[in-house]
Amino acid sequence: MTVEFFLPMERVPTVTHQQHQVRIVNGEAKFFEPPRLREARQKYMDMLAQHKPAEKLTGPLHLHVVWCFLTDRHPDGAWRDTKPDTDNLQKLLKDCMTVVGFWEDDEQVCSELVEKRWVRGIRKGGTASGIWIHVRQMEDVNGSDH
Repeated sequence: MTVEFFLPMERVPTVTHQQHQVRIVNGEAKFFEPPRLREARQKYMDMLAQHKPAEKLTGPLHLHVVWCFLTDRHPDGAWRDTKPDTDNLQKLLKDCMTVVGFWEDDEQVCSELVEKRWVRGIRKGGTASGIWIHVRQMEDVNGSDH
């Protein structure tokens, strides 16, 4: 099974899972999400819910994500070689995909391709900025699909 879709966003959140904060309360460390991280998480969950497969994907999965950031200074499609780091972007997205129900656990993602690109302006049907996501179930070593 394959799931592919685009999440159009005027501004792709650059806040990442790494931006959790810690406070000491009664001598105990408590982790919390700052408002920008909480807002990004909710935005992802709301948008991802519209594309959730009818049944959770099973077995080993391949995930290909293209992060498309709006620019007026770079050529369309150019690589974005600035922050945030791809691994930090992916963590929040995959956590949200797990909660929404794309798969049982993001540990199923065995193969991953992540790209960050600059995009310009508006494209037919909406903004060019956003997140393109392609997930497919992979064959196991015996050649059968999950």
